[in-house]
Amino acid sequence: MALRLGSIVQALGGELHGPEDLIIQNLAPLESASPVSLSFFSNPRYQQQLAASRAGCVIVGPQQRDLALARGACIVTEQPYLYFARVTQLWRQAIEPAGRPAIHPSAVIEEGANVHPTARVGPLCVVERGASIGAGTVLKSRVTVGENCSIGERCIVHAGAVIGADGFGFAPNDGAWEKIEQLGAVQIGNDVEIGANTCIDRGALDDTVIADGVKLDNLIQIGHNVRIGAHTAMAGCVGVAGSARIGAHCTVGGGAIVLGHLEIADRVHISAASVVTRSILKPGQYTGMFPIDDNASWEKNAASLKQLHSLRERLRALEKSKNS
Repeated sequence: MALRLGSIVQALGGELHGPEDLIIQNLAPLESASPVSLSFFSNPRYQQQLAASRAGCVIVGPQQRDLALARGACIVTEQPYLYFARVTQLWRQAIEPAGRPAIHPSAVIEEGANVHPTARVGPLCVVERGASIGAGTVLKSRVTVGENCSIGERCIVHAGAVIGADGFGFAPNDGAWEKIEQLGAVQIGNDVEIGANTCIDRGALDDTVIADGVKLDNLIQIGHNVRIGAHTAMAGCVGVAGSARIGAHCTVGGGAIVLGHLEIADRVHISAASVVTRSILKPGQYTGMFPIDDNASWEKNAASLKQLHSLRERLRALEKSKNS
């Protein structure tokens, strides 16, 4: 696999400083790049790596133009990381095998399901009755799309994901549990990407809704009737409990938990491993975790935390007596 440097710039734009006929054989990080590699630089902390890199060409921003030129060929662009992302897309298109069947022979498409002719359905996938798969969407291997669930256009669903399993709904009945049938579905918008083994439960009555442009990492659990706003991104192992409402352009760090029936405003950013126990109605960065420490210190601090309420009451009493 190889692309001419000139053809990359012709397709994606940017300001090329170097030979158009340079053949790029791979994409690589600065530290491991070779003279046939294309790399990128976007973090000023890595200037030494840029200067020392053997890359045949490096994608840089205008501020790093002179530094990059001192070492060799470069492509100058306002957003080098975004440009590199588009190079990876161009590379993927070039290496994609031609003539692959749109629906793998091992896939099961039930009667009444609707799969757009330009969609791709991988090995061992199941698309149940009433489900719909939009134009240009790709289901990797072993994806299950439950009945009446819909996936929009240009989505990617990675291996093992389950869209439309029953939500976790049970009513107590004299010490046992009575199943609440989950009668809703899942609606997924356009340009959504869903990671491997992620599960999105169908709604109990209304649908679970994932809006346009949402990006979900691997091993995420989205409970029934959750709504996630446009272009929100969640890292691996996030759990969102039922009926939570998460706004647009939010980020949720890996391993974070959002409790059920909460509302998260647009442009809220939740740190990794946080537990969201209340609604967040203002944009901003939020963190809710106990810092790691050696176990003995952690146990002492945890014991102190248990007494915070009583310590607060004692402090209030002291202040009251002082002011009286």
